[in-house]
Amino acid sequence: MNISLNMNYMKIQKLTIALCILIFAASCGGLGSENETGTQKTTKKNKAEKEKPEADPKGIGEVENVNLTDPLNENMIESGKAIYEMKCASCHKLGQDRVVGPGFADITNRRRPEWIMNMITNTDVMLEEDPVARKMLEECLTRMPNQGLTIGDARDVLEYMRKNDMKQVGKKDQAVKDEQSS
Repeated sequence: MNISLNMNYMKIQKLTIALCILIFAASCGGLGSENETGTQKTTKKNKAEKEKPEADPKGIGEVENVNLTDPLNENMIESGKAIYEMKCASCHKLGQDRVVGPGFADITNRRRPEWIMNMITNTDVMLEEDPVARKMLEECLTRMPNQGLTIGDARDVLEYMRKNDMKQVGKKDQAVKDEQSS
């Protein structure tokens, strides 16, 4: 009787080990399977990664075109400054320094005005879908809250950013100029 129990125990143990090996082998299949040449077949996930759309330099949102003023509009700058001080200054500084979010210096030379305004007015969608905004979120680790600004408010903040870039780096709107020259 004792020998019979040991034999059954050993059979169960072998079956358990075989089952574990089978489950392990099935779970280690990876993203794609190898073909005869030893190269990995492309799967839906690999295709999606390769076919990611390029970032739209204008961002995602209802702002598709911005008419920039020249010279700068002082009324818009004053309004933009007040909005910045009330809604933005606790996370963004006017220089290069990052506090919670990135500093504002040189922003109009790196980003199109439409992108800036869409980031201000369509924050949640930009952080979910725009590759540039997503990268910034990865770097800053803090999600920008939607401040509920209107398109007009965002345009005033943009004008204030343009003046700030003139003060901080001596030029503005280079992102638009670069696109027009290419």
